[in-house]
Amino acid sequence: MAGELTRSVIKRIIRQVGLKCAAKGQSLSETLVAFMVKAVVLDPRNDFSMDRILTENDLQDLIQLCVTRLLDTTNPSLSTIKMQVYFDMNYANRDELLAEQERVLEGKLAPVVRAVTESGPCAQEEMENVYQKIVTYALLRSGLGSQTDIEAVREVTAALQSVFPQAEMITFISLSKKDKEQQLKDLAMLVTGIRLWNKQCQKGGSSIDDLPDILNKAICSATGLLNERMDSCLLLAHRYTALLESMQEEPRRYSHLSFMRLKEALFNVRQYEAFLSILQSNTITSAQEVESLNVQFEAAMMVLKNTVQDKTSIESKEVFPLFMELSKLWTGFQDEMLLLSFLTNMADNLQQFLEVQSHLFSEEKLKSLLEGVTVKSDEERMKETMGTRVNVSDFKNQEWLFPETTDNFDQLLIQYHGFCAHSIGVKGITLPGNPAIGILKHKEKYYVFSSKQAAYIFAQDPDKFIQLNVEKAKKNAELIQLLELRHQFEYLVPHAQDRNANRGSLKPSAKHDSGTQTDTHILPPTIVRSYEWNEWELRRKAIKLANLRRKLTHAMQTDLSHMRRENFTQVYLPKDAGTQTKRDSSSNVPKPQVFLKGLRGGSSPTTHMVAVDLTRPLDET
Repeated sequence: MAGELTRSVIKRIIRQVGLKCAAKGQSLSETLVAFMVKAVVLDPRNDFSMDRILTENDLQDLIQLCVTRLLDTTNPSLSTIKMQVYFDMNYANRDELLAEQERVLEGKLAPVVRAVTESGPCAQEEMENVYQKIVTYALLRSGLGSQTDIEAVREVTAALQSVFPQAEMITFISLSKKDKEQQLKDLAMLVTGIRLWNKQCQKGGSSIDDLPDILNKAICSATGLLNERMDSCLLLAHRYTALLESMQEEPRRYSHLSFMRLKEALFNVRQYEAFLSILQSNTITSAQEVESLNVQFEAAMMVLKNTVQDKTSIESKEVFPLFMELSKLWTGFQDEMLLLSFLTNMADNLQQFLEVQSHLFSEEKLKSLLEGVTVKSDEERMKETMGTRVNVSDFKNQEWLFPETTDNFDQLLIQYHGFCAHSIGVKGITLPGNPAIGILKHKEKYYVFSSKQAAYIFAQDPDKFIQLNVEKAKKNAELIQLLELRHQFEYLVPHAQDRNANRGSLKPSAKHDSGTQTDTHILPPTIVRSYEWNEWELRRKAIKLANLRRKLTHAMQTDLSHMRRENFTQVYLPKDAGTQTKRDSSSNVPKPQVFLKGLRGGSSPTTHMVAVDLTRPLDET
């Protein structure tokens, strides 16, 4: 009951915060508002303890704080949170995106599929309409042309007639619904393969784009775009890091500069870098997949060419699998085109979340602030510490891992997204860690450091610095996702979900109504007619099999077993049976009485026999 009450209070707060922001002209998603509410509650500076019940005044203060933070458009922290929510709500990996695309395509084709599969025996004109719907399905399924393109419709119709003439519609209509759906997919693949082959032979396919060539150009463009944005992002991160370090060393020089704003800008850029890395990785995977598809497609075309070789006729079992293989490979090209478009759109949309920090710290302002400051890249920082490493003998109760002594060293799951575990809580900045210094294994978790000194300080009391990092994340809620600390805040973030090992989800779990329907008796019946549940029936059959009528029963009795027990048996009593006819009837006829005289013969050699009929007439009976 308390949990339901808490959820209702949270929903009320989220609704009121959303309404107040909308009244100020800011239309925000419920997920963003929910995250901000939890971030405000989490921040110890706001004094909202989770151990006590919030009063009405506390709720109003909470709502006002959330509205204030959500309306502060000059805050890089808010931009980072918006970026995280956007990425979490919109990003999908390859499998998820392709599955969603297939679901959308099936939904679009569902009316056509129903019109074809639910058709029964019909007249010739209706049968032609069903055939035309199959043509439409094959065209839409392939994605190679539009229904308004007359030339594409003619090509699909000709290809379909070559593998599925209208004379076979009678057989098709007699199939079950499931078999019709499968045959529809097979026909669409065959038609697609035939059209691709005709395009290769320059006998059609004018409406089919050269996807392999388009993909190669698009991949080069996307890769160049992502690399360019990654370089500019890293340059900003290096500048912000150098400026923050300089501010800590010379606070008087930068007294007019807000350390908090600069730190939030660094977190914003580092989060953007993390998301760009994910998109770059997906782009590389897509490029490798396209390269593999190109090789397979060319090989399949060559096999098909060698199989056909200007033959006037060829068996379908030889050529049909090749057409279907072409269709599958072309679908792979279409999937990669979709994925690449998705990645490019994601990269473009992420740009908007850098605008706030770019306005706060323009190029000219950064150059003036960085005069006399050495800006080091992440690679340069690692090179400086490459020759230093932790001396294991200095620590008796700590376990350190090194590349030459640890299997799968590069695959270890490093905490804090690979940033230095010491600098986050102590300095409040994110410095890249160098695994070559040594990876500390503490409570089955792995930590890296930016310097040997930082590693030694952290190793003296790891739990203390881990708690410092948690407190830092409470004050800067964007660090929860950037440093991958979701597992430590799950009790406060019930909507957090790990969608995969590399990133988390902050959106509530999707809920929707769904239904399913199964065919009746999709499997053949497996009724065992000889099965019997009755024990006495089984005994009866056993006795029948034993054929006891021809066997002898032997028994013996001893003094010890005499009168020891009584045995009983049970039999079925004879069943009385009777029949009843519809009516009783009878007839009575005179009994025939015929006497023969002279059978014994006489004195004469010739026997004379006389038959005397003494039967009474019917009218006398």
